[in-house]
Amino acid sequence: MSIDLDLQVVCEFDDLPSQAQFELWASKALTPYLPNSELTIRITDEHESQELNHQYRGKNKPTNVLSFPFEAPPGIELKLVGDLIICPHIVKQESIDQDKPFHEHFAHMVIHGCLHLIGFDHINEKDAMEMETLEKEFLAQLGISDPYRDDL
Repeated sequence: MSIDLDLQVVCEFDDLPSQAQFELWASKALTPYLPNSELTIRITDEHESQELNHQYRGKNKPTNVLSFPFEAPPGIELKLVGDLIICPHIVKQESIDQDKPFHEHFAHMVIHGCLHLIGFDHINEKDAMEMETLEKEFLAQLGISDPYRDDL
């Protein structure tokens, strides 16, 4: 079981999580479903985040995490699951606004994004509950409290 992570840091930002932290967080979400997988996590600025969010989701603002699942052509087997684009400036501001430790919120964004890469979604209430339950379970295994608690 292994996660092959290509970490791309293309912006200036203090206090980013380490490569090992990113690998741990991604493996929590991916290993139960794809024990040997590969992904890219790109740490980017608000400008690139906004451009991609606008181009692919029609939302003209930067966002915390974008997930781009990889779909192999028929008959081709690859362990690549896709790409996560994460804007640490947005994650940091959210952690302040929600009174959560920055790295714990970052862990949540990585796990959330990885679950999207393997097909989970939160479009309807049933799917959202399933995805949130998994996120809470994986975060608890890391010693991180429920990010959806109302009393934070």
